[in-house]
Amino acid sequence: MTDAPPAFELLPGAAHSPVILHVPHSSREIPADVRAGIVLGDAALERELDHMTDAHTAELAGRASGRAVLRPWRFVNRTSRLVVDPERFPDEREEMTAVGMGAVYTRTSHRAVLRPADTDPRPLVERYFRPYARAMTEAVADRLAATGRAVIVDVHSYPAEALPYELHGGGPRPAVCLGTDAFHTPPGLLAAARAAFEPCGDTGLDSPFGGAYVPLDFHGKRPEVHALMVEIRRDTYMSEPGGPAGPGLSRLAGALAALVDAVSD
Repeated sequence: MTDAPPAFELLPGAAHSPVILHVPHSSREIPADVRAGIVLGDAALERELDHMTDAHTAELAGRASGRAVLRPWRFVNRTSRLVVDPERFPDEREEMTAVGMGAVYTRTSHRAVLRPADTDPRPLVERYFRPYARAMTEAVADRLAATGRAVIVDVHSYPAEALPYELHGGGPRPAVCLGTDAFHTPPGLLAAARAAFEPCGDTGLDSPFGGAYVPLDFHGKRPEVHALMVEIRRDTYMSEPGGPAGPGLSRLAGALAALVDAVSD
């Protein structure tokens, strides 16, 4: 038995909802034994968390869930992405490894040292990454079994100004960036997202961040698994970096609920 909080949580939705709101980067929690492997002092770590946490996105997903006609399921990471990043590849396929940000980060948002370069990522991958991936795979399989399809909507945010770690930070930074996958993002899902987020400002595709999260068991194999990444520019709903949410959060929750409703039928 342990009193440690869960590393992630699946919050049930309606039995016949195909939608999973996936919130991977909203938490600032770092277990003490993981913190011991991070070289930053406390103040510097808090600043890094300000930059790298998708603040208030769990609240956004929760509000949208409550406003949707058919409540979606929510899969929420309860530990910081500085523990592991569940959306990275854990091997050489991950392009962010080039800036020290594979599944286990060794560099900060400003390319300073976060962990020693010779850190072995395997213990954290086995403890956090693989259980998360299995649970998300099971959640998607459950929606497929219940409804015949699954719609994964990744809920993220990003800073108004590019951070040094960004590999593709030179392009447009719209109010809402929609990340797509050639196999798993059908035109209807993209059109529904554009319409839903129209009240929130300009939308763009795959810039500054692209792609959409699909568990590897389904990726490129199961067309009935749909996926879209929603990246919200932080200055539209909060004070940067790491500050409180503002009135924009309610507008975004309504837009996200509208998207959920549009793809739940």
